[in-house]
Amino acid sequence: MPKTARALLQLPPATLAALEKLGADLAVARLRRKESLKTWAGRMGVSVPTLQRLEAGDPGVGIGIVATALWLIQRDGALGQLAAPEHDQGAIELDVREAVALGRARAQASAQARSAMDT
Repeated sequence: MPKTARALLQLPPATLAALEKLGADLAVARLRRKESLKTWAGRMGVSVPTLQRLEAGDPGVGIGIVATALWLIQRDGALGQLAAPEHDQGAIELDVREAVALGRARAQASAQARSAMDT
């Protein structure tokens, strides 16, 4: 039995649920196309058990396999936007906090300079 990566054991429940939904959605896409597991796996270049793991939302399935499945349903273009900087809310919030701090520091320096001129 393979060792489970520690990172996979630490996935948040919401992330696990999202992976399960993705797998289920990929299964629906395959079924709507009336493709068997064997045919779909062959098109992806993976084994049937790997495809079953993907459709079950197994977080250990490689990202390349996920990308191939998305390519088969013509959704691979969305991959380029998943981690785009303009959608990184944590970094955006950090940028705003830094800008606010810089603005306050400049305002304080300006007020101190004016105060020094008045004396």
